Amino acid sequence: MPPAPDDSRFLKACRSEPTDVTPVWFMRQAGRYLPEYRALRQKHSLLELCHQPELAAAVTLQPIERLGVDAAILFADILLPFEPLGLGLTFAAGEGPQITRPIRLASEVLALPPVDPGTDLAYVLEAARAAARALPAHVPLIGFAGAPFTLASYAIEGGGSRSFARTKRFMYGEPAAWHALLDRLADLVGRYLAAQAGAGARALQLFDSWVGCLSPADYREYVLPHSRRALELAGAAGVPVIHFGTDTATFLEDFAAAGGDVIGVDWRIPLDEAWRRIGARAIQGNLDPAALLAPRAALAERVRDVLARAGRKPGHIFNLGHGVLPETPVEAAQTVVELVHGC
Repeated sequence: MPPAPDDSRFLKACRSEPTDVTPVWFMRQAGRYLPEYRALRQKHSLLELCHQPELAAAVTLQPIERLGVDAAILFADILLPFEPLGLGLTFAAGEGPQITRPIRLASEVLALPPVDPGTDLAYVLEAARAAARALPAHVPLIGFAGAPFTLASYAIEGGGSRSFARTKRFMYGEPAAWHALLDRLADLVGRYLAAQAGAGARALQLFDSWVGCLSPADYREYVLPHSRRALELAGAAGVPVIHFGTDTATFLEDFAAAGGDVIGVDWRIPLDEAWRRIGARAIQGNLDPAALLAPRAALAERVRDVLARAGRKPGHIFNLGHGVLPETPVEAAQTVVELVHGC
């Protein structure tokens, strides 16, 4: 008999309970490295895949049988809330997301319209319901959203950035508007995550992809309270919440203090050191995504190093330190799952 959804090894690890083997899933596991995903992209744009629940659910399911991972993550994009916020969102080939009406003035923060995730992002929730219905009982669905800082940086920069100069200038020069913006985003993403749990997600992840550009002091002053608010709202849904960020090693204790049942860490810090610093809670990570481009022997060595640092303590979820790279061979991802489950 298959395990009940709450008894899956992934959810047990989220609760720091013992598991038969270490659970594993990959951020961006449904994406461009999969030939079946590329086939869909030949027919549909990224936004079309997101906007059509049946397609988003199908993409969510693509890696489950092929890889044998222990959790599915809903196929969506962290910037979808920008559409009901009136900021505009497009994806240019080879250039990533483009925000057509970026926030550059304090007055533009006050002009943002209210957003109701249940209606304005209803297509995401329908995709979650469809994916949750189709998944095996032992494979929970993970819902997700972008963290307030990461969303604010995209909204202000107008897209990706290396220096985050516009973001920091706004943060330093318009502190009242900055906090008002992050208040709005924290409330929105917290309610959005909770709505995904209501639609069938058995765990949630808050992605703070670009927060590592900040100093520890700036994180504490300008970001931490807002991340905490979003995580509290998400946690009220009663499912485990993963708090993930990149380049957080310099302020990992503060990042963990913002909240989350599970702290996701990238490859820039050894897993055992990160676990010691976050204290008694579950941890997710932290293989370098580029390791999946290495020869099998080198990949296996790095996988085993992460597992050795975890020491089979309850509460470890194996993952990459960020998303699967588009050029990753499918066989390499399959190898990682086999190695993790075999140890």
